[in-house]
Amino acid sequence: MKKALLLINSVSEPSTEDERDVLIQAEAVEQALNRLGFNTGRLYCDLNLEKLKADLEANKSDMVFNLVETLDGKGALIHLIPFMLETMRIPFTGSPGYAMLVTTDKVRAKKLMKEHRIPTPPWYLPWDPVPADRSGSYIRKPVWEDGSSGIDDASVIEGTGRAFLEFFGNGEENFMERFIDGREFNLTLLAGSEGPEIMPPAEMQFRDYPAGKPKILNYASKWESGSDEYGKTVRSFDLAEEDRELVGRMREIALQCWEIFELRGYARVDFRVDEHNRPFVLEVNANPCISPDAGFVAACEEGGVSYTDMIQSIINDL
Repeated sequence: MKKALLLINSVSEPSTEDERDVLIQAEAVEQALNRLGFNTGRLYCDLNLEKLKADLEANKSDMVFNLVETLDGKGALIHLIPFMLETMRIPFTGSPGYAMLVTTDKVRAKKLMKEHRIPTPPWYLPWDPVPADRSGSYIRKPVWEDGSSGIDDASVIEGTGRAFLEFFGNGEENFMERFIDGREFNLTLLAGSEGPEIMPPAEMQFRDYPAGKPKILNYASKWESGSDEYGKTVRSFDLAEEDRELVGRMREIALQCWEIFELRGYARVDFRVDEHNRPFVLEVNANPCISPDAGFVAACEEGGVSYTDMIQSIINDL
């Protein structure tokens, strides 16, 4: 019987809900692997890469299911794990080190998108000139972190000027992006026998938001189950017929992103759509959450792919 080793980042105590989510993912993946006939084991890791190398050598397996989301609490370091596995010639799930590196660095990803003519909102770094256009809104985002970490209503600012520069906050850790005040979509990509397959697109709807409240996926909407944002941000697969052309364009862009970023196994591409029905890529996520209640899994189920079959497809793309 084949053995699969689940590689998981150590979770500190006390921990937040988003940090603990990796353990929920591990439990679900482990059960699916068992159903697929694998013996499973777990290996927890941190920044001690020398110890990790020794542990991997001591725990021989047919493959590693990589679930590492942070190292030392920093998403900026997750590419170290696939790079190590590559150098050790250990088969592992998910995207390779290069893809993890360039997608986790949001600014680097946006530069690559611009180079390949993938539409993405304009962005600014602390040392860039203040945009001449004083109208419109901007949103402050962390360069490296995922899961809407550090994003709340106060992250959105109107116009530019001195306040725009002061709003960067922690310097190089943040960037400013032109805020697309429109619809938001997630496109789920799962490896198939003839290339990536796109699951039914999901629209994130902001229902009954009060006037003036930014319609964004902030930290509360994703992780704070008792918050208004969590209850009023609803995923919908019920798209109108007139959205067909828009969906076709987003599918085309998502497939381009898969090739450009050299993704593997599974990924998600997030979009905002402006008032002219133009889609813009916000983010390419090379390791989206695969907890049973996550959007990625919901899209697979909507597409007729069970959790176990989803895991099988990920494994098939090693």
